[in-house]
Amino acid sequence: MTTAPGSADGIVYRPARPEDAGAIEALDSSFTTATVFEVTVHATGFTVREVPVDPPLRKVFPPEEHDEQALGGGAPDSDGDARTYVALDGGRVCGFAAVGYTPWNRRLTVEDIEVAPGHRGRGIGRALMEHAADFARERGARHLWLEVSTVNAPAVHAYRRMGFTLCGLDTTLYDATPAAGERALYMSRPCG
Repeated sequence: MTTAPGSADGIVYRPARPEDAGAIEALDSSFTTATVFEVTVHATGFTVREVPVDPPLRKVFPPEEHDEQALGGGAPDSDGDARTYVALDGGRVCGFAAVGYTPWNRRLTVEDIEVAPGHRGRGIGRALMEHAADFARERGARHLWLEVSTVNAPAVHAYRRMGFTLCGLDTTLYDATPAAGERALYMSRPCG
């Protein structure tokens, strides 16, 4: 277990354990935003621009099932390439990051990262991302990669502050889902 560097608020970080699964699934990942990203596709590429929304948009994600193999604590799963890290405040899960390493392209994918609303803005997401980056370096990854919806402007801004840059777009990823009409932005950052 570790505390965040320079942390004075007692948040503890560690690999997730199987008994954390319920708290991870119960974490509130909703957000409210006054801006979203609008995508315009051109014959030779696309542009992305931030636009205001009035009234502010509130987004609630459906519950997700998390890979039990990745919740094995410090012990690797069957191939050692997936991990989930949790942030604990007073012993209670207040955030997590689930990641997976793909050897063929040496990419660490951030499958999910969430911080409870009352704990946002305190550096918990950044600390979880640094645990993911440490795991990426341990595996020999060249970069971290993630997908984020165009309506999740707060996350896009947070990822940019963590060193991520836009590297791609998918205009169809969310079709036939409750998020139809949203677009998927892909972001990456070097492991170094």
